[in-house]
Amino acid sequence: MRTANYRSSARGFTLVEVLVSLVILSMGLLGIAKLVLFSSHSNDSAYLRSQATELAYEILDNMRGNRAVALTQVYDTPLNTAPGVPGPCLGTTGCLPPALAQYDISMWLTRLAAALPSGTGSVTTVTSAAGTTATITVQWDDAAAQTVFGGTAQGAAAPMAVTLETVL
Repeated sequence: MRTANYRSSARGFTLVEVLVSLVILSMGLLGIAKLVLFSSHSNDSAYLRSQATELAYEILDNMRGNRAVALTQVYDTPLNTAPGVPGPCLGTTGCLPPALAQYDISMWLTRLAAALPSGTGSVTTVTSAAGTTATITVQWDDAAAQTVFGGTAQGAAAPMAVTLETVL
């Protein structure tokens, strides 16, 4: 009789035990999915920041290449300026330095708008006794990542900016 009683109690998992283990497994998978989503938004935000930094250095390199004109504040551009017409520097003809500055700014603003969501930028040069200081600001909307991080409400703009300052 003891063996018959023992066999009836050692049958295996019950349906309740299987359901409990499925609930625990599904909660773990949901946690992993949330972690992957958070990581994805972090990667997107970091990518946009690196693009903004690269674009800030791009206009700075252009200014250093056309330094004489950059020192006269021809590259100065206020924030939220729309890209202009690139000018005569597109063809095979020569390009004078002031026209090259207009071309550089126009192409830079076009790249900002294409590479970053609501991307815009500004260039400011200030001359003092210590030299000419260039301040380059690149701004974009990082709302997609900031809503996940809890920085802004859903649908609200979250402007992020990278500022680069150097002596020309």
